[in-house]
Amino acid sequence: MIPPYAELRCVSNFTFLRGASKPEELVQRAKALGYSAIAIADECSMAGIVRAHTAAKEVGIKLLVGSQFEVRSDAPFSFVVLATNRNGYGNLCEFITHLRRRSEKGSYFLDLDEIDSRTLADCVVIAVPDRRCDQAQVEVIARWLLRHWTGCCWLGWEQLRRLDDEVQLHKLRECSELTAVPIVAVGDVHMHVRSRKPLQDVLTATRLRMPITACGLKLRQNAEQHLRTRRRIAERCPPELMLETQRVANRCNFSLDELKYQYPDEVVPAGETPQSYLRRIVYEGAGRRWPTGVPAEAQTQIEHELSLIAELRYEHYFLTVYDIVAFARSKGILCQGRGSAANSVVCYCTGVTEVDPLRSSMLFERFISAERGEPPDIDVDFEHERREEVIQYLYGKYGRDRAALTATVASYRPRSTLRDVGKALGISDEAMEVLRKGTSAWELALTDELVAEAVGHDGLNGHTELAVVPQRRDQEVAGTVAGLVAQHLAEADAGVVVNGHMQRLPPRTGRVARAVPRHAMPRLIEAAELLHVQMQQLAGSLLLVATHRHAALHRRQLGQAGLYADAAHRALGDTHALGDLRVAQALMAAQALDALDLVRANALGAAMRTGTTVP
Repeated sequence: MIPPYAELRCVSNFTFLRGASKPEELVQRAKALGYSAIAIADECSMAGIVRAHTAAKEVGIKLLVGSQFEVRSDAPFSFVVLATNRNGYGNLCEFITHLRRRSEKGSYFLDLDEIDSRTLADCVVIAVPDRRCDQAQVEVIARWLLRHWTGCCWLGWEQLRRLDDEVQLHKLRECSELTAVPIVAVGDVHMHVRSRKPLQDVLTATRLRMPITACGLKLRQNAEQHLRTRRRIAERCPPELMLETQRVANRCNFSLDELKYQYPDEVVPAGETPQSYLRRIVYEGAGRRWPTGVPAEAQTQIEHELSLIAELRYEHYFLTVYDIVAFARSKGILCQGRGSAANSVVCYCTGVTEVDPLRSSMLFERFISAERGEPPDIDVDFEHERREEVIQYLYGKYGRDRAALTATVASYRPRSTLRDVGKALGISDEAMEVLRKGTSAWELALTDELVAEAVGHDGLNGHTELAVVPQRRDQEVAGTVAGLVAQHLAEADAGVVVNGHMQRLPPRTGRVARAVPRHAMPRLIEAAELLHVQMQQLAGSLLLVATHRHAALHRRQLGQAGLYADAAHRALGDTHALGDLRVAQALMAAQALDALDLVRANALGAAMRTGTTVP
């Protein structure tokens, strides 16, 4: 009988230019192979865990959350750290934050003396000695583990079908007998299937900035660093080491579902409760919105929304967004809430949005509802020239340990893909110029004619069969790289997260929440109920607020704002001075387009031009 197996050491494509598979692909493949669990442990990062978490829940496999590091010492080794619970996850996040913030972008440095069990409490660790270490050096690593991590440490053995596999296992067993540190099997997985090996080689060549033919032993010796069948692992791996993987997995019980948002307390004045303060500012705002008296319909809707907000305990969320908007308005910074928040009379009364929801047909439950069980999402646009003032206000109020920008992932696009893959495969610059004719900003399409022309530029007209191989391999590998391979993390300009202790959720570098890239933030926000305030460049709806003052200037700016602003632009027509009613109609037109209600958007645009009203 084949023993159960859990893969404890995987990197995804978020270990940039090393991992050749997405987190989802690794998780799905592990489930298909009958693994009991899989650990996504990117190098000094947790950028892939949100996608892995979502995929693991969909397919029904246990996900182990962790990270791995290269330790520089006289006895170098790879250090895999897996969180066993919520506290361990927080400690690991802080550890990554510390390493990243003190280093240059994209790098880190870890010395043996900086690691101890108190820093990474509630984590289990696996040390995988470098194969160049001799017996004495492996013993030093084992004794260090025993001294700091008694009861929660292992020596890792990689069975990768290399000539020195058995020699390495013999060294580990000798040290295990001396120190009682157990041995566990790890795969050092870089790809979910063997067929990704060509891509992995290209990534290595790209990282080293040299063609594959010059990489030599820097390339992986074989394709064994993929998720293999349990039968194939059992052919060479002792059964006790496979069983040990299950013991490690049983120790790790943390899930991202445990993350809960910690609301800031600063937004509630002394002597007030969140409920009473929100109610007060809503009715004060209602008095300003309807100076002649709050309509009965509006008062009914206010009470309905306040009741639902209280039931779901979202008062702090609305108060925090109100505080940010109030600061912006106090400094004369143009801002405007948009999206489904425009359906809320609470947002309208607090000044977060400028569209009267009573004059539209959209439901408040589109924004927030008890049945859907999702936290609200309020997008606020700030004028881009002064957006940094708002960000600095958040840092000043909450501190840099509680506020951070989200990270954005820069991924390959067709042109950059073709360039780097071509360099890795040694294709000449002249041939690359020909192949670029078959690429656009978003599409990679190399025809037979282009390949034949590129072959001629490589000077192999008489040996076409030799030249077509790299050209075709370029197309094949480039097609895989495009949209899959992430190049690096950067600071996003459109998302700020505020939390009780940001360094523990997730890791950070500088002022960026490094571990969670921008594309993954909505999933983590949904899971952890984080406060997320979008800070995007000023679009059409915001510009229309002051149209009656600067109509001509705004029409020129609206032309640059894309489809969303274009609806409001069309609604403006040739009018140079608009009253409050037409401004409101233009805003509602833009909001209707944002909700994909094209019929209503067009009706509002026609009403703008004719001076009529739309119910």
